[in-house]
Amino acid sequence: MQTIMSADPLALVIMSAHFAAVIALLNGVLTTIGQGKIAATAVESIARQPEAAGTIRTTMIIGLAMAETSGIYGLLIAFIMLFANPLIPIFLANF
Repeated sequence: MQTIMSADPLALVIMSAHFAAVIALLNGVLTTIGQGKIAATAVESIARQPEAAGTIRTTMIIGLAMAETSGIYGLLIAFIMLFANPLIPIFLANF
């Protein structure tokens, strides 16, 4: 049975990149939960104080845009780690 330490070093670098991509993509799940909370809180606030609907809606849209940006950054990092990994050329140059 082959252990992790006796595996090919390049395979370890690629495996680490895949783990990093998974962690970055988990950001998308948390972003979705956060966006749902933002929308639910805004709807509740509008229901309690209808005269402030315009201000609440504007603030909600800004908050949703900022939360979505976080999810997009996570997706970008995952793509970089999977398809344009900057660690592999450095690793290959040293071995």
